[in-house]
Amino acid sequence: MQGQNQQQAYDRGTSIFSPDGRLYQVEYAREAVKRGSACVGIRTTDGVVLAAEINTRSALMEPSSVEKLHKTDNHIGVASAGHAADARQLVDKARQHAQVEQWRYDQPISVDTLTTAVCDDIQEYTQKGGTRPFGVGLLVGGIDEDEPRLFEVTPAGTASEWRATAIGARSDDLQATLEEQYRANLSLENGIRAVLRALESVKDDALSATDVSVATIDTDSNQYEKLNEETVADQLRDLSTPDE
Repeated sequence: MQGQNQQQAYDRGTSIFSPDGRLYQVEYAREAVKRGSACVGIRTTDGVVLAAEINTRSALMEPSSVEKLHKTDNHIGVASAGHAADARQLVDKARQHAQVEQWRYDQPISVDTLTTAVCDDIQEYTQKGGTRPFGVGLLVGGIDEDEPRLFEVTPAGTASEWRATAIGARSDDLQATLEEQYRANLSLENGIRAVLRALESVKDDALSATDVSVATIDTDSNQYEKLNEETVADQLRDLSTPDE
């Protein structure tokens, strides 16, 4: 009982370390990410693919109103898992960083620089009184000088670069599928199939075009593009076709 009371004493504060070096509020924020809808990202030879599972509370709800993928600059996109309102705040901050970089230096912000700036914003909320950590995880994908980049950002404000990764619900299972699907020479088209196969592997029933949102950033155009429902449906029909 005494140990439980001691934990409660430390988990009420966002900026107080427990005796064993833990920040309980940050750990709770990580749990919020695990309860969020699944998001998957993959880096290919000619671009980055981001995909997110779309969960609606009712058949009457418009799936298009559930925003899990966000354009932060022409060449950068973000997928979010966790609290949607927290994600919106961080995406707005990311867009501001991108605009300031363009205005100040007359050049697009790099994916690495934007990711670091957002991590700084997140980390600040782990050490300020009267605030709580952001209960959201992010996948940041984009193109830096014709090179695809993909980063994962955690509620602690740390970033790591990946060739392919997943966050949100059943992320461990998704990660295992991605490790099976990933090839160093994947094309953008096959990258789309890989993320859809991963999301389909954790669903109890068939994955439909209304269940998922997909976006790409390719090295040819350097442009973020969200795939329409018809294109996603075509890709799902082609999942049985082996990748070249």
